[in-house]
Amino acid sequence: MRLLLFLFCFLVLSSTSWGQDSQALDTIIKQLNEFQAYDRNEHPLGLYTEEVYYKEAEFAQELLQDLDQINRQDLSETEQITAELLRFRLQEDVDFYSYEAYLNPLLSDYGFHLSLPYHVGTLTSRKAVENYLEKLRALPQFVDQHLTLLREGLQKGITQPRVIFNGYESTYNDQIVDEPTESYYYSPFLALPEVYSASEKDSIRELATILIAEKVIPQFVRIKSFFETEYFPQTRTAIGVSEIPGGKDYYQNRLNYYTTLDLTAQEIHQIGLQEVERINKEMKKIITALDYEGDFSDFIDFLRTDAKFYAQTEEELLKEARDIAKRIDAQLPRFFHKLPRRPYGVAPVPEAIAPKYTTGRYIGARSDTQPGYYWVNTYDLPSRPLYVLPALTAHEAVPGHHLQIERNAELSEDFPSFRKNFYLSAFGEGWGLYAEFLAEEMGIYTTPYEQFGKFTYEQWRACRLVVDTGIHAMGWSREEAVDFLRSNTALSLHEINTEIDRYISWPGQAVSYKIGEIKIRELRQRAEKSLGEYFDIRDFHEVILSQGTVTLKIMEDRVNNWIKERKAEIAQQKNV
Repeated sequence: MRLLLFLFCFLVLSSTSWGQDSQALDTIIKQLNEFQAYDRNEHPLGLYTEEVYYKEAEFAQELLQDLDQINRQDLSETEQITAELLRFRLQEDVDFYSYEAYLNPLLSDYGFHLSLPYHVGTLTSRKAVENYLEKLRALPQFVDQHLTLLREGLQKGITQPRVIFNGYESTYNDQIVDEPTESYYYSPFLALPEVYSASEKDSIRELATILIAEKVIPQFVRIKSFFETEYFPQTRTAIGVSEIPGGKDYYQNRLNYYTTLDLTAQEIHQIGLQEVERINKEMKKIITALDYEGDFSDFIDFLRTDAKFYAQTEEELLKEARDIAKRIDAQLPRFFHKLPRRPYGVAPVPEAIAPKYTTGRYIGARSDTQPGYYWVNTYDLPSRPLYVLPALTAHEAVPGHHLQIERNAELSEDFPSFRKNFYLSAFGEGWGLYAEFLAEEMGIYTTPYEQFGKFTYEQWRACRLVVDTGIHAMGWSREEAVDFLRSNTALSLHEINTEIDRYISWPGQAVSYKIGEIKIRELRQRAEKSLGEYFDIRDFHEVILSQGTVTLKIMEDRVNNWIKERKAEIAQQKNV
Protein backbone atom coordinates (compact mmCIF):
# COMPACT_ATOMS: atom_id res chain seq x y z
CA MET A 1 0.00 0.00 0.00
CA ARG A 2 2.81 2.40 0.90
CA LEU A 3 4.57 1.56 -2.35
CA LEU A 4 1.43 2.33 -4.36
CA LEU A 5 0.98 5.61 -2.47
CA PHE A 6 4.61 6.52 -3.10
CA LEU A 7 4.30 5.79 -6.83
CA PHE A 8 1.08 7.79 -7.00
CA CYS A 9 2.70 10.81 -5.32
CA PHE A 10 5.77 10.51 -7.53
CA LEU A 11 3.68 10.50 -10.70
CA VAL A 12 1.60 13.46 -9.52
CA LEU A 13 4.68 15.48 -8.60
CA SER A 14 6.41 14.57 -11.85
CA SER A 15 3.34 15.55 -13.85
CA THR A 16 3.08 18.83 -11.95
CA SER A 17 6.78 19.59 -12.49
CA TRP A 18 6.51 18.82 -16.19
CA GLY A 19 3.47 21.02 -16.50
CA GLN A 20 5.12 23.88 -14.63
CA ASP A 21 8.26 23.82 -16.77
CA SER A 22 6.26 23.59 -19.96
CA GLN A 23 4.08 26.49 -18.82
CA ALA A 24 7.14 28.51 -17.86
CA LEU A 25 8.56 28.04 -21.36
CA ASP A 26 5.26 29.12 -22.89
CA THR A 27 5.32 32.24 -20.70
CA ILE A 28 8.82 33.16 -21.87
CA ILE A 29 7.77 32.69 -25.51
CA LYS A 30 4.67 34.81 -24.94
CA GLN A 31 6.84 37.58 -23.47
CA LEU A 32 9.10 37.34 -26.50
CA ASN A 33 6.16 37.63 -28.89
CA GLU A 34 4.69 40.61 -27.05
CA PHE A 35 7.92 42.54 -26.55
CA GLN A 36 8.38 45.68 -28.65
CA ALA A 37 11.32 48.00 -28.13
CA TYR A 38 9.42 50.65 -30.10
CA ASP A 39 6.05 51.26 -31.77
CA ARG A 40 6.33 49.59 -35.18
CA ASN A 41 3.35 51.52 -36.51
CA GLU A 42 5.17 54.79 -35.91
CA HIS A 43 8.37 53.51 -37.52
CA PRO A 44 7.46 51.52 -40.69
CA LEU A 45 11.13 51.13 -41.66
CA GLY A 46 12.15 50.26 -38.12
CA LEU A 47 13.89 52.20 -35.36
CA TYR A 48 17.68 51.92 -35.24
CA THR A 49 19.11 53.64 -32.18
CA GLU A 50 21.52 52.61 -29.45
CA GLU A 51 18.65 52.82 -26.97
CA VAL A 52 16.62 50.27 -28.94
CA TYR A 53 19.53 47.82 -29.13
CA TYR A 54 20.09 48.26 -25.39
CA LYS A 55 16.43 47.53 -24.63
CA GLU A 56 16.54 44.41 -26.79
CA ALA A 57 19.72 43.15 -25.13
CA GLU A 58 18.44 43.89 -21.61
CA PHE A 59 15.17 42.10 -22.35
CA ALA A 60 17.05 39.12 -23.83
CA GLN A 61 19.22 38.88 -20.72
CA GLU A 62 16.15 38.81 -18.48
CA LEU A 63 14.61 35.99 -20.52
CA LEU A 64 17.87 34.04 -20.43
CA GLN A 65 17.76 34.16 -16.64
CA ASP A 66 14.17 32.91 -16.67
CA LEU A 67 15.16 30.15 -19.09
CA ASP A 68 17.85 28.96 -16.66
CA GLN A 69 15.14 28.15 -14.10
CA ILE A 70 13.49 25.58 -16.36
CA ASN A 71 14.31 21.89 -15.97
CA ARG A 72 14.58 20.82 -19.60
CA GLN A 73 14.43 17.13 -18.73
CA ASP A 74 10.75 17.67 -17.95
CA LEU A 75 10.01 19.05 -21.42
CA SER A 76 8.99 17.21 -24.59
CA GLU A 77 11.56 16.87 -27.39
CA THR A 78 10.08 19.77 -29.35
CA GLU A 79 10.01 21.94 -26.22
CA GLN A 80 13.62 21.05 -25.39
CA ILE A 81 14.67 22.08 -28.89
CA THR A 82 12.60 25.26 -28.59
CA ALA A 83 14.34 26.13 -25.31
CA GLU A 84 17.80 25.57 -26.79
CA LEU A 85 17.05 27.61 -29.92
CA LEU A 86 15.52 30.35 -27.80
CA ARG A 87 18.72 30.50 -25.74
CA PHE A 88 20.78 30.71 -28.93
CA ARG A 89 18.68 33.54 -30.31
CA LEU A 90 18.55 35.53 -27.06
CA GLN A 91 22.31 35.22 -26.56
CA GLU A 92 22.83 36.66 -30.04
CA ASP A 93 20.77 39.73 -29.06
CA VAL A 94 23.00 40.18 -26.01
CA ASP A 95 26.21 39.69 -28.01
CA PHE A 96 25.09 42.00 -30.82
CA TYR A 97 24.81 44.83 -28.31
CA SER A 98 27.84 44.00 -26.18
CA TYR A 99 30.15 43.89 -29.22
CA GLU A 100 28.51 47.08 -30.58
CA ALA A 101 27.89 45.40 -33.93
CA TYR A 102 25.00 47.80 -34.50
CA LEU A 103 27.56 50.56 -35.12
CA ASN A 104 28.61 48.89 -38.37
CA PRO A 105 25.42 48.38 -40.46
CA LEU A 106 27.29 47.88 -43.73
CA LEU A 107 28.53 44.96 -45.81
CA SER A 108 30.27 44.94 -49.17
CA ASP A 109 27.05 43.84 -50.88
CA TYR A 110 24.58 45.10 -48.32
CA GLY A 111 23.96 48.02 -46.02
CA PHE A 112 21.20 50.01 -44.40
CA HIS A 113 20.46 51.83 -47.67
CA LEU A 114 20.66 48.59 -49.67
CA SER A 115 17.92 47.07 -47.52
CA LEU A 116 15.45 49.51 -49.04
CA PRO A 117 14.99 47.73 -52.41
CA TYR A 118 13.54 44.78 -50.48
CA HIS A 119 10.56 47.00 -49.66
CA VAL A 120 9.90 47.56 -53.37
CA GLY A 121 7.40 45.03 -54.66
CA THR A 122 4.06 44.55 -56.33
CA LEU A 123 1.28 46.58 -54.70
CA THR A 124 -1.72 44.26 -54.59
CA SER A 125 -4.11 46.07 -52.22
CA ARG A 126 -5.01 49.43 -50.69
CA LYS A 127 -3.21 48.42 -47.51
CA ALA A 128 -0.06 47.57 -49.44
CA VAL A 129 -0.13 50.97 -51.17
CA GLU A 130 -0.64 52.80 -47.88
CA ASN A 131 2.17 50.89 -46.21
CA TYR A 132 4.58 51.60 -49.03
CA LEU A 133 3.78 55.32 -49.00
CA GLU A 134 4.43 55.37 -45.25
CA LYS A 135 7.80 53.76 -45.80
CA LEU A 136 8.74 56.45 -48.31
CA ARG A 137 7.75 59.11 -45.78
CA ALA A 138 9.91 57.43 -43.12
CA LEU A 139 13.09 57.41 -45.21
CA PRO A 140 14.66 60.61 -43.81
CA GLN A 141 14.38 59.32 -40.23
CA PHE A 142 15.74 55.94 -41.33
CA VAL A 143 18.81 57.60 -42.84
CA ASP A 144 19.30 59.91 -39.83
CA GLN A 145 19.43 56.95 -37.46
CA HIS A 146 22.01 55.02 -39.46
CA LEU A 147 24.28 57.98 -40.07
CA THR A 148 24.28 58.58 -36.31
CA LEU A 149 25.35 54.97 -35.68
CA LEU A 150 28.03 55.08 -38.37
CA ARG A 151 29.49 58.30 -36.96
CA GLU A 152 29.74 56.74 -33.51
CA GLY A 153 31.37 53.70 -35.09
CA LEU A 154 33.97 55.94 -36.72
CA GLN A 155 34.78 57.51 -33.34
CA LYS A 156 35.28 54.07 -31.77
CA GLY A 157 37.24 52.57 -34.66
CA ILE A 158 34.42 50.18 -35.59
CA THR A 159 34.23 50.43 -39.37
CA GLN A 160 34.49 48.34 -42.48
CA PRO A 161 37.85 48.26 -44.32
CA ARG A 162 38.17 50.81 -47.10
CA VAL A 163 39.20 48.17 -49.62
CA ILE A 164 35.73 46.60 -49.84
CA PHE A 165 34.13 49.83 -51.08
CA ASN A 166 35.57 49.79 -54.57
CA GLY A 167 32.59 50.55 -56.80
CA TYR A 168 30.33 51.19 -53.82
CA GLU A 169 29.28 54.54 -55.22
CA SER A 170 26.82 52.76 -57.50
CA THR A 171 24.74 51.83 -54.44
CA TYR A 172 23.67 55.44 -54.00
CA ASN A 173 24.51 57.18 -57.30
CA ASP A 174 22.07 54.98 -59.21
CA GLN A 175 19.24 56.27 -57.00
CA ILE A 176 20.02 59.96 -57.62
CA VAL A 177 17.88 60.58 -60.70
CA ASP A 178 16.63 63.75 -62.38
CA GLU A 179 12.99 62.72 -62.59
CA PRO A 180 11.15 61.04 -59.69
CA THR A 181 9.33 58.77 -62.14
CA GLU A 182 12.75 57.35 -63.17
CA SER A 183 13.43 56.21 -59.62
CA TYR A 184 13.40 52.49 -58.82
CA TYR A 185 11.20 53.39 -55.86
CA TYR A 186 8.52 54.74 -58.19
CA SER A 187 8.24 51.47 -60.16
CA PRO A 188 5.54 49.85 -57.93
CA PHE A 189 3.17 52.71 -58.78
CA LEU A 190 3.21 51.80 -62.47
CA ALA A 191 0.82 48.91 -61.78
CA LEU A 192 -1.60 49.91 -59.04
CA PRO A 193 -4.36 47.47 -57.98
CA GLU A 194 -7.68 47.63 -59.79
CA VAL A 195 -9.53 48.54 -56.58
CA TYR A 196 -8.61 52.15 -57.40
CA SER A 197 -10.41 54.28 -59.95
CA ALA A 198 -8.43 56.02 -62.69
CA SER A 199 -8.56 59.35 -60.85
CA GLU A 200 -7.42 57.70 -57.60
CA LYS A 201 -4.48 56.13 -59.39
CA ASP A 202 -3.51 59.54 -60.77
CA SER A 203 -3.65 61.05 -57.28
CA ILE A 204 -1.53 58.26 -55.79
CA ARG A 205 1.09 58.62 -58.53
CA GLU A 206 1.18 62.38 -58.03
CA LEU A 207 1.72 61.86 -54.28
CA ALA A 208 4.39 59.25 -55.00
CA THR A 209 6.19 61.66 -57.31
CA ILE A 210 6.24 64.32 -54.58
CA LEU A 211 7.45 61.88 -51.91
CA ILE A 212 10.25 60.55 -54.08
CA ALA A 213 11.30 64.08 -55.03
CA GLU A 214 11.25 65.32 -51.42
CA LYS A 215 11.95 62.25 -49.29
CA VAL A 216 13.84 59.69 -51.37
CA ILE A 217 16.22 61.32 -53.85
CA PRO A 218 17.51 63.95 -51.35
CA GLN A 219 18.30 61.18 -48.86
CA PHE A 220 20.50 59.37 -51.36
CA VAL A 221 22.23 62.71 -51.98
CA ARG A 222 22.86 62.88 -48.19
CA ILE A 223 24.14 59.30 -48.19
CA LYS A 224 26.51 60.12 -51.05
CA SER A 225 27.86 63.17 -49.24
CA PHE A 226 28.30 61.25 -45.98
CA PHE A 227 30.10 58.31 -47.53
CA GLU A 228 32.43 60.36 -49.72
CA THR A 229 33.32 63.17 -47.30
CA GLU A 230 33.03 61.54 -43.86
CA TYR A 231 32.98 57.78 -43.93
CA PHE A 232 35.39 56.53 -46.59
CA PRO A 233 38.29 58.78 -45.58
CA GLN A 234 38.13 57.45 -42.00
CA THR A 235 37.63 53.73 -42.68
CA ARG A 236 40.34 51.33 -41.51
CA THR A 237 43.05 50.00 -43.79
CA ALA A 238 43.53 46.63 -42.05
CA ILE A 239 41.09 44.06 -43.45
CA GLY A 240 40.89 41.56 -40.58
CA VAL A 241 38.21 42.11 -37.95
CA SER A 242 40.79 41.14 -35.32
CA GLU A 243 42.32 44.57 -35.87
CA ILE A 244 39.36 46.49 -34.42
CA PRO A 245 38.91 46.95 -30.63
CA GLY A 246 37.88 43.59 -29.16
CA GLY A 247 38.10 42.09 -32.63
CA LYS A 248 39.74 38.76 -31.73
CA ASP A 249 37.05 37.89 -29.20
CA TYR A 250 34.39 39.10 -31.59
CA TYR A 251 35.67 36.85 -34.38
CA GLN A 252 35.60 33.77 -32.18
CA ASN A 253 32.10 34.76 -31.13
CA ARG A 254 31.11 34.94 -34.80
CA LEU A 255 32.60 31.53 -35.52
CA ASN A 256 30.63 30.06 -32.62
CA TYR A 257 27.45 31.70 -33.86
CA TYR A 258 27.76 30.83 -37.53
CA THR A 259 28.85 27.22 -36.99
CA THR A 260 26.78 26.65 -33.80
CA LEU A 261 29.84 24.68 -32.63
CA ASP A 262 32.94 25.40 -30.55
CA LEU A 263 35.62 25.41 -33.24
CA THR A 264 38.69 27.64 -33.24
CA ALA A 265 39.88 29.55 -36.29
CA GLN A 266 42.87 27.22 -36.54
CA GLU A 267 40.64 24.12 -36.51
CA ILE A 268 38.37 25.53 -39.20
CA HIS A 269 41.38 26.60 -41.30
CA GLN A 270 42.77 23.04 -41.19
CA ILE A 271 39.42 21.49 -42.10
CA GLY A 272 39.33 23.85 -45.08
CA LEU A 273 42.79 22.90 -46.30
CA GLN A 274 41.90 19.20 -46.13
CA GLU A 275 38.66 19.75 -48.04
CA VAL A 276 40.40 21.86 -50.69
CA GLU A 277 42.93 19.10 -51.28
CA ARG A 278 40.22 16.42 -51.52
CA ILE A 279 38.03 18.38 -53.93
CA ASN A 280 41.00 19.38 -56.10
CA LYS A 281 41.61 15.68 -56.77
CA GLU A 282 38.00 15.24 -57.89
CA MET A 283 38.24 18.25 -60.20
CA LYS A 284 41.45 16.96 -61.78
CA LYS A 285 39.79 13.59 -62.49
CA ILE A 286 37.23 15.39 -64.65
CA ILE A 287 39.94 17.30 -66.52
CA THR A 288 41.75 14.04 -67.21
CA ALA A 289 38.54 12.33 -68.40
CA LEU A 290 37.95 15.20 -70.85
CA ASP A 291 41.43 14.60 -72.38
CA TYR A 292 42.13 18.28 -71.96
CA GLU A 293 45.63 19.26 -73.03
CA GLY A 294 46.87 21.56 -70.31
CA ASP A 295 47.15 21.79 -66.56
CA PHE A 296 44.55 22.77 -63.94
CA SER A 297 45.26 26.49 -64.34
CA ASP A 298 44.90 26.29 -68.13
CA PHE A 299 41.56 24.52 -67.78
CA ILE A 300 40.28 27.18 -65.41
CA ASP A 301 41.30 29.90 -67.90
CA PHE A 302 39.50 27.97 -70.64
CA LEU A 303 36.29 27.89 -68.58
CA ARG A 304 36.57 31.60 -67.79
CA THR A 305 37.13 32.73 -71.37
CA ASP A 306 35.31 30.41 -73.80
CA ALA A 307 32.06 32.05 -74.94
CA LYS A 308 30.16 28.74 -75.11
CA PHE A 309 30.01 28.66 -71.33
CA TYR A 310 28.17 31.99 -71.05
CA ALA A 311 24.70 33.27 -71.89
CA GLN A 312 24.52 35.99 -74.48
CA THR A 313 21.43 37.67 -73.05
CA GLU A 314 19.84 38.12 -69.65
CA GLU A 315 16.75 36.23 -70.77
CA GLU A 316 18.85 33.27 -71.93
CA LEU A 317 20.42 33.03 -68.48
CA LEU A 318 17.01 33.21 -66.77
CA LYS A 319 15.49 30.61 -69.13
CA GLU A 320 18.34 28.21 -68.38
CA ALA A 321 17.85 28.71 -64.64
CA ARG A 322 14.10 28.08 -64.98
CA ASP A 323 14.69 24.93 -67.00
CA ILE A 324 17.06 23.51 -64.37
CA ALA A 325 14.64 24.45 -61.57
CA LYS A 326 11.78 22.62 -63.29
CA ARG A 327 13.90 19.51 -63.86
CA ILE A 328 14.74 19.43 -60.16
CA ASP A 329 11.06 19.90 -59.22
CA ALA A 330 10.24 16.63 -60.97
CA GLN A 331 12.77 14.72 -58.84
CA LEU A 332 11.68 15.94 -55.42
CA PRO A 333 9.07 13.26 -54.59
CA ARG A 334 11.75 10.56 -54.77
CA PHE A 335 13.73 12.25 -52.01
CA PHE A 336 11.18 13.91 -49.72
CA HIS A 337 8.02 12.82 -47.93
CA LYS A 338 6.75 16.41 -47.64
CA LEU A 339 7.15 19.36 -49.98
CA PRO A 340 6.29 23.01 -49.21
CA ARG A 341 2.92 24.32 -50.28
CA ARG A 342 4.23 27.68 -51.50
CA PRO A 343 5.80 27.80 -55.00
CA TYR A 344 8.78 29.89 -56.05
CA GLY A 345 9.65 32.04 -59.06
CA VAL A 346 12.89 32.74 -60.89
CA ALA A 347 13.71 36.42 -61.38
CA PRO A 348 16.72 38.69 -61.93
CA VAL A 349 18.46 40.47 -59.07
CA PRO A 350 17.11 44.06 -59.05
CA GLU A 351 19.32 46.43 -61.02
CA ALA A 352 19.62 48.73 -58.01
CA ILE A 353 21.76 46.21 -56.13
CA ALA A 354 23.07 43.85 -58.85
CA PRO A 355 26.63 45.26 -59.36
CA LYS A 356 27.81 44.40 -55.84
CA TYR A 357 25.44 41.46 -55.33
CA THR A 358 26.23 37.76 -55.24
CA THR A 359 25.58 35.39 -58.16
CA GLY A 360 22.21 34.32 -56.84
CA ARG A 361 20.12 34.31 -53.70
CA TYR A 362 16.83 33.03 -52.36
CA ILE A 363 14.31 35.67 -51.27
CA GLY A 364 11.46 34.47 -49.09
CA ALA A 365 7.85 35.40 -49.76
CA ARG A 366 6.85 38.87 -48.54
CA SER A 367 3.21 37.94 -47.96
CA ASP A 368 0.76 35.03 -48.07
CA THR A 369 -0.23 35.96 -51.62
CA GLN A 370 3.30 35.93 -53.05
CA PRO A 371 5.81 33.20 -53.89
CA GLY A 372 9.41 32.92 -52.81
CA TYR A 373 11.98 33.94 -55.41
CA TYR A 374 15.22 32.50 -56.68
CA TRP A 375 17.12 35.60 -57.77
CA VAL A 376 19.69 35.17 -60.55
CA ASN A 377 22.23 37.93 -61.08
CA THR A 378 22.15 38.94 -64.75
CA TYR A 379 24.59 41.82 -64.30
CA ASP A 380 27.90 41.36 -66.17
CA LEU A 381 26.99 38.19 -68.08
CA PRO A 382 30.63 37.23 -68.84
CA SER A 383 31.03 36.59 -65.10
CA ARG A 384 28.01 34.24 -64.88
CA PRO A 385 29.08 30.83 -66.27
CA LEU A 386 26.33 28.40 -67.25
CA TYR A 387 28.21 25.33 -66.00
CA VAL A 388 27.71 26.40 -62.36
CA LEU A 389 24.01 27.21 -62.81
CA PRO A 390 22.72 23.71 -61.86
CA ALA A 391 24.58 23.86 -58.54
CA LEU A 392 23.46 27.43 -57.91
CA THR A 393 19.83 26.54 -58.66
CA ALA A 394 19.88 23.47 -56.40
CA HIS A 395 21.30 25.61 -53.60
CA GLU A 396 19.08 28.67 -53.84
CA ALA A 397 15.79 27.14 -55.02
CA VAL A 398 15.14 23.40 -54.58
CA PRO A 399 16.04 21.16 -52.93
CA GLY A 400 17.93 23.97 -51.18
CA HIS A 401 16.76 27.20 -49.59
CA HIS A 402 13.20 27.39 -50.90
CA LEU A 403 12.35 23.86 -49.82
CA GLN A 404 14.01 24.17 -46.40
CA ILE A 405 12.86 27.70 -45.55
CA GLU A 406 9.28 27.10 -46.63
CA ARG A 407 9.13 23.78 -44.78
CA ASN A 408 10.30 25.77 -41.77
CA ALA A 409 7.62 28.42 -42.30
CA GLU A 410 4.94 25.73 -42.55
CA LEU A 411 5.71 24.12 -39.19
CA SER A 412 2.53 23.19 -37.33
CA GLU A 413 0.82 25.22 -34.61
CA ASP A 414 2.70 23.12 -32.04
CA PHE A 415 5.78 25.22 -32.81
CA PRO A 416 6.15 28.79 -31.48
CA SER A 417 6.10 31.51 -34.12
CA PHE A 418 9.74 32.53 -33.62
CA ARG A 419 10.84 29.10 -34.85
CA LYS A 420 8.91 29.43 -38.11
CA ASN A 421 11.13 32.24 -39.36
CA PHE A 422 14.27 31.28 -37.43
CA TYR A 423 17.44 30.94 -39.49
CA LEU A 424 20.89 29.67 -38.63
CA SER A 425 23.53 29.70 -41.36
CA ALA A 426 25.14 26.41 -40.30
CA PHE A 427 21.79 24.67 -40.82
CA GLY A 428 20.35 26.69 -43.72
CA GLU A 429 23.54 27.18 -45.73
CA GLY A 430 24.78 23.73 -44.79
CA TRP A 431 21.53 22.35 -46.21
CA GLY A 432 21.94 24.52 -49.32
CA LEU A 433 25.38 23.09 -50.01
CA TYR A 434 24.14 19.56 -49.28
CA ALA A 435 21.39 20.24 -51.84
CA GLU A 436 24.07 20.75 -54.49
CA PHE A 437 25.42 17.29 -53.63
CA LEU A 438 21.89 15.87 -53.67
CA ALA A 439 21.27 17.27 -57.17
CA GLU A 440 23.90 14.85 -58.46
CA GLU A 441 21.81 11.91 -57.23
CA MET A 442 18.85 13.51 -59.00
CA GLY A 443 20.73 13.46 -62.32
CA ILE A 444 20.75 17.24 -62.71
CA TYR A 445 24.41 17.57 -63.78
CA THR A 446 24.29 16.42 -67.40
CA THR A 447 27.79 17.27 -68.67
CA PRO A 448 31.34 16.94 -67.30
CA TYR A 449 31.48 20.73 -67.22
CA GLU A 450 28.40 20.92 -64.98
CA GLN A 451 29.98 18.24 -62.78
CA PHE A 452 33.07 20.42 -62.64
CA GLY A 453 30.81 23.36 -61.82
CA LYS A 454 29.39 21.42 -58.88
CA PHE A 455 32.89 20.72 -57.59
CA THR A 456 34.03 24.29 -58.14
CA TYR A 457 31.06 25.50 -56.09
CA GLU A 458 31.88 22.98 -53.35
CA GLN A 459 35.51 24.05 -53.58
CA TRP A 460 34.41 27.65 -53.31
CA ARG A 461 32.81 26.88 -49.93
CA ALA A 462 35.84 24.86 -48.81
CA CYS A 463 38.09 27.78 -49.73
CA ARG A 464 35.94 29.99 -47.55
CA LEU A 465 37.07 28.06 -44.47
CA VAL A 466 40.67 28.85 -45.37
CA VAL A 467 40.17 32.41 -46.62
CA ASP A 468 37.82 33.66 -43.87
CA THR A 469 40.06 32.44 -41.07
CA GLY A 470 43.12 33.55 -42.99
CA ILE A 471 41.81 37.10 -43.26
CA HIS A 472 40.34 37.49 -39.79
CA ALA A 473 42.67 35.40 -37.62
CA MET A 474 45.94 34.92 -39.49
CA GLY A 475 46.71 38.29 -41.01
CA TRP A 476 46.17 37.45 -44.68
CA SER A 477 46.12 40.30 -47.18
CA ARG A 478 43.31 40.72 -49.67
CA GLU A 479 45.70 39.69 -52.45
CA GLU A 480 46.50 36.40 -50.69
CA ALA A 481 42.79 35.66 -50.33
CA VAL A 482 42.09 36.48 -54.00
CA ASP A 483 45.00 34.32 -55.18
CA PHE A 484 43.86 31.35 -53.10
CA LEU A 485 40.33 31.47 -54.50
CA ARG A 486 41.54 32.10 -58.05
CA SER A 487 43.96 29.16 -57.91
CA ASN A 488 41.45 26.66 -56.57
CA THR A 489 38.11 27.47 -58.22
CA ALA A 490 36.71 28.23 -61.67
CA LEU A 491 34.85 31.29 -60.40
CA SER A 492 35.12 34.36 -62.59
CA LEU A 493 37.42 37.13 -61.44
CA HIS A 494 34.42 39.41 -60.89
CA GLU A 495 32.82 36.79 -58.61
CA ILE A 496 36.09 36.23 -56.75
CA ASN A 497 36.55 39.90 -56.01
CA THR A 498 32.92 40.29 -54.97
CA GLU A 499 33.16 37.25 -52.72
CA ILE A 500 36.44 38.26 -51.05
CA ASP A 501 34.97 41.67 -50.20
CA ARG A 502 31.96 39.88 -48.72
CA TYR A 503 34.14 37.70 -46.47
CA ILE A 504 36.10 40.72 -45.32
CA SER A 505 32.95 42.62 -44.40
CA TRP A 506 31.02 39.70 -42.86
CA PRO A 507 33.40 37.83 -40.53
CA GLY A 508 32.61 34.18 -39.87
CA GLN A 509 29.45 33.79 -41.95
CA ALA A 510 31.29 32.25 -44.89
CA VAL A 511 32.47 29.23 -42.88
CA SER A 512 28.93 28.11 -42.04
CA TYR A 513 28.24 26.51 -45.44
CA LYS A 514 30.92 23.82 -45.44
CA ILE A 515 30.80 23.15 -41.71
CA GLY A 516 27.04 22.54 -41.94
CA GLU A 517 27.28 20.43 -45.10
CA ILE A 518 30.08 18.30 -43.67
CA LYS A 519 27.89 17.52 -40.64
CA ILE A 520 24.82 16.60 -42.73
CA ARG A 521 26.84 14.30 -45.02
CA GLU A 522 28.60 12.78 -42.02
CA LEU A 523 25.24 12.00 -40.40
CA ARG A 524 23.87 10.54 -43.63
CA GLN A 525 26.90 8.25 -43.98
CA ARG A 526 26.45 7.16 -40.38
CA ALA A 527 22.80 6.37 -40.97
CA GLU A 528 23.47 4.52 -44.23
CA LYS A 529 26.17 2.42 -42.58
CA SER A 530 24.06 1.67 -39.50
CA LEU A 531 20.80 0.88 -41.31
CA GLY A 532 22.13 -0.68 -44.50
CA GLU A 533 19.32 -1.83 -46.79
CA TYR A 534 16.77 -0.33 -44.39
CA PHE A 535 18.04 3.21 -44.94
CA ASP A 536 15.39 5.42 -46.57
CA ILE A 537 16.58 8.75 -47.94
CA ARG A 538 13.13 10.30 -47.48
CA ASP A 539 13.04 9.28 -43.83
CA PHE A 540 16.50 10.74 -43.29
CA HIS A 541 15.55 14.06 -44.87
CA GLU A 542 12.41 14.19 -42.75
CA VAL A 543 14.51 13.81 -39.59
CA ILE A 544 16.71 16.70 -40.75
CA LEU A 545 13.84 19.02 -41.74
CA SER A 546 10.84 18.17 -39.58
CA GLN A 547 11.94 20.24 -36.55
CA GLY A 548 12.83 23.22 -38.74
CA THR A 549 16.05 25.14 -38.23
CA VAL A 550 18.21 23.68 -35.46
CA THR A 551 21.82 23.82 -34.30
CA LEU A 552 24.19 21.17 -35.62
CA LYS A 553 24.36 19.57 -32.17
CA ILE A 554 20.57 19.22 -32.03
CA MET A 555 20.55 17.82 -35.56
CA GLU A 556 23.18 15.23 -34.67
CA ASP A 557 21.30 14.17 -31.53
CA ARG A 558 18.09 13.75 -33.55
CA VAL A 559 19.74 11.62 -36.21
CA ASN A 560 21.47 9.44 -33.61
CA ASN A 561 18.16 8.89 -31.81
CA TRP A 562 16.41 8.10 -35.08
CA ILE A 563 19.07 5.49 -35.96
CA LYS A 564 18.63 3.81 -32.55
CA GLU A 565 14.84 3.82 -32.83
CA ARG A 566 14.92 2.53 -36.40
CA LYS A 567 17.33 -0.28 -35.52
CA ALA A 568 15.07 -1.28 -32.63
CA GLU A 569 12.07 -1.36 -35.00
CA ILE A 570 13.99 -3.49 -37.48
CA ALA A 571 15.07 -5.93 -34.75
CA GLN A 572 11.50 -6.20 -33.51
CA GLN A 573 10.21 -6.88 -37.03
CA LYS A 574 12.77 -9.65 -37.50
CA ASN A 575 11.72 -11.30 -34.24
CA VAL A 576 8.03 -11.34 -35.08
